[in-house]
Amino acid sequence: MSPAIPILLALALGLIGWLAARGRAWALRKQVRAAGKDLHSLPNYHGWYVALWILVPALLFSVAWAATSPGLVLAHVLADPAAAKLPAFGFERDAILSEARALASGSTDAVFNQSARALVEPFREAMQRYTLIGTLVTVLLGLGGGIFAFLRLRPDFTARTRVERAVMAGLLLASLAAIFTTAGIVGSLVFETFRFFQFVNPLDFLLGTHWGPDSMAAPMQGVETSYGALPLFWGTAFIGAIIAMLVAIPLGLMSAIFLTQYATPTVRRWMKPLLEILAGVPTVVYGYFAALTVAPLIRDLGQSIGVTSASSESVLAAGVVMGIMIIPFVSSMADDSIAAVPQAMRDGSLAMGATKSETIRRVLLPAALPGIVAGIMLAVSRAIGETMIVVMAAGATARITANPFESMTTVTYQIVAMLTGEGSFDHPATLSAFALGMVLFLVTLCLNFIALSVVKRFREAYE
Repeated sequence: MSPAIPILLALALGLIGWLAARGRAWALRKQVRAAGKDLHSLPNYHGWYVALWILVPALLFSVAWAATSPGLVLAHVLADPAAAKLPAFGFERDAILSEARALASGSTDAVFNQSARALVEPFREAMQRYTLIGTLVTVLLGLGGGIFAFLRLRPDFTARTRVERAVMAGLLLASLAAIFTTAGIVGSLVFETFRFFQFVNPLDFLLGTHWGPDSMAAPMQGVETSYGALPLFWGTAFIGAIIAMLVAIPLGLMSAIFLTQYATPTVRRWMKPLLEILAGVPTVVYGYFAALTVAPLIRDLGQSIGVTSASSESVLAAGVVMGIMIIPFVSSMADDSIAAVPQAMRDGSLAMGATKSETIRRVLLPAALPGIVAGIMLAVSRAIGETMIVVMAAGATARITANPFESMTTVTYQIVAMLTGEGSFDHPATLSAFALGMVLFLVTLCLNFIALSVVKRFREAYE
C-alpha cells in the first residue's frame, strides 16, 4: 500500500462530507423557508465547515504519519532476527537497508548486495502494517471530525463566520511561515558565523587583505590572515554597486522617462514588455553571454588601448552584463513612480512657462524620487547577490584593484566555492561561507533601511 493512500482517503472523506453537509443545509433551508425564515449561512458554508473538520485533522495526521512511519518501519525491521547479521554502523549497513526497502516497495527488481534479500519480507510486512495503521487512524479522525461537525448543523448555525475564521487562521499561518523561515535563516547564519569567529578573529576577517582559505588544512590559530575578506567585499562592491549601477541607472532612468513622457501609446505598449523581458532571462544565460561575447570584446578593447593585464575574465565584463540584467528593476520602478506623479504638477509647471525637459528635471523626477531610489536600492541588492555572471565572467582571483580589465571575485562566488567542496562543516573554510553570507545579509538589510528612509522622507515632502 502506498503512503499516499491516507492523504487520498482524507480528501475523499472531505468531499463526501462537503456534499452531505451541503445537502443537509438545503433540506434545512426548505424547512425554515416554509416558516418564513432563512438559514444564517448559505449551504456552501455548511459544506465547507464539515469538510474542514474532516480534512484538517485527517491531513495533519497523514502528513505527520508520512514523516514518522519510515522510522517506525526501520525500527521494526531492525528488531527482526533477519537483521542480526547487518553491520553495526556505516555506509554498507545503510546501503543494504536502502536496497531492501527499494525492493520491498517495488521501485527496483534487483539488488547489488545479496544480503538485502533477507530483509525484503520484513520490510514489506512492516510497510503494509504501518500503512494500514495510518489509513485506519486517518479514516477514524476524518469520520470523527465529520460526525461532530455534521451534528452541529442547524438553521441558526453560524457556519459562514466559522469558515471565514478558519480561512483567516490559514492565511495567518501562511504569513507566519514566511516570518519563521526568515528567522530560521538568520538564526542559522548567526550560529554558524559565531562558530567561524571562534577560529578566526572578526577584525582579521573584516579588514584582512589576503583571502586564501584551505579546506583541507587543519584548523589552526596561525591561519587567520588567510581569511581576510576585504578583497571579496571590494570585488562585490566594484562589480555590483559601481560598474553595474553605472550601466543600469542611466539606461533604466532614461528608458522610464522616454516611455512615460515621449513614447506614443503604441510604442509604449510594445517597448515596455520587451524591456521587462530582461528580468525573465535566466542568469546562467547572462553568464554565457558575458563569458562568450562581452568578455572577449572587452579584453580586445583593453589590449588595443595598451592595457597589458586585460583578461578574458574581467570585472568590466561581469559588471556591464549585470547592469544590463538589472535595468528592468530600475526602469519599472521609475516608470511607475513618474506615472504616479499628479497631472496637476505637470500642468502647473508647463503653465508657468517651463519646457517639457525642465518639467521632467525639476518637477517629475524630484516628485518621483522615492520610487526611483527604491528601484535603485532593489537593483543594488539584486546585483550584489548575483552569482552565475561572476562565476562565468569575473574569475576567482581575490584582489583589491581598480583596474576593470582584471579578474576579480565576489562574496557570492566564494560562498559557492566553500560550500560545494568536500570540506567538513567544522572547518573554518566551510564556516567562512556563513560569515560571508551574514555580511551580505546585513549589507542588503542596510540598503533596504536606506531606501525606506529616503522614501519616507521625500514622500512626506511631496504629499
